[in-house]
Amino acid sequence: MPKEPRAVPMGIISAEPIHAASRKLKFGTKVVTLGRSSRQGHSHSAAVGGYKEKKAAAGVKTGGAQSGIVFNKGFGQHILKNPLVIAAIVEKAAIKPTDIVLEIGPGTGNLTEKLLQTSKKVIAFEIDPRMVAELNKRFQNTPLASKLQIIRGNCLEQDFPYFDKCVANVPYAISSALIFKLLKKPTFKCAVLMFQREFALRVCAQPGSEAYCRLSVNSQLLARCSHLMKISRNSFNPPPKVESSVIRLDPKCPPPAVDFEEWDGLVKMLFNRKNKKASSIFRTKAAVQALHDKYLSYRKMEGGQPVEATAPGSKSATSSSSADATSLMPMQQFRVLLESVIADPMFEKRSRMLDEEALMSMLAHFIKHGIHFI
Repeated sequence: MPKEPRAVPMGIISAEPIHAASRKLKFGTKVVTLGRSSRQGHSHSAAVGGYKEKKAAAGVKTGGAQSGIVFNKGFGQHILKNPLVIAAIVEKAAIKPTDIVLEIGPGTGNLTEKLLQTSKKVIAFEIDPRMVAELNKRFQNTPLASKLQIIRGNCLEQDFPYFDKCVANVPYAISSALIFKLLKKPTFKCAVLMFQREFALRVCAQPGSEAYCRLSVNSQLLARCSHLMKISRNSFNPPPKVESSVIRLDPKCPPPAVDFEEWDGLVKMLFNRKNKKASSIFRTKAAVQALHDKYLSYRKMEGGQPVEATAPGSKSATSSSSADATSLMPMQQFRVLLESVIADPMFEKRSRMLDEEALMSMLAHFIKHGIHFI
């Protein structure tokens, strides 16, 4: 069951210490709204090109490398330190003073600070207690403190509170899971996210390109995906081994009228061998067996009984279509049915050439003849 964070009313500074608040939260989730009573912690912030002086002028505390934090590779901690990149990310999100912003993995708060300056409120998920302490130290007793809510814990295991926009330097290990958690219930306006460049390019890849894959198809089913800019590894502390990119996701509203599990089942089968023709993929022994198993499971779930069945288009298929709708089918007859379905010319394209419209047509064609992917 997802963990549900405790809601803290905006504009109210919590007077509860972290350990007291945690007793009221399910599964020990900790929510911190920064204020005078927040716990103290060490400070850490990278100063680049006078950035430290700018922050001090804004009334926000800063620290230096002397804080001695050792970044946790297991959490994918690479702190974004380049102020020009931070400013560009916030600009691309087009944040309004009325927006509530969700941030994942705020780290020491370099991006968080800019978000607080431009938004109504920032809700930040942070899994590392050391970073929670850093954020406490950085923002307490500043004008920005009342606008920041920190939720300590794994963002993938908790329900997101309401937010308008998501802006984040995403830990690479949770990239795919985070995208689909966001897009599962897309009530937000947009997300501007930084990922490993290879991953970002796959999200935004177009049909026919080498990078086009299952991730591309599923992401673009649910959102308009745009590649915004490339980011050098030197913009981070410590520098990652790979380059990064920033992308923007604009959820489709309304979302497409398709069962996502059915859709993903089809896409997964097609893109396991994306350079082969669709018809060839569905003729493989493994594919036929998998589809037959799903066919039997689906029919049993609907209360079907084993009867003789024939392929669509035959004389008996027309007269017995109502019976076939609740029937089970032996493998031999199922092969005949499947072969007749994939005889359609649309199945002669290679998987990586199939766009959303073609995939929608293909799925509808399968379902029309009683073949499902769940």
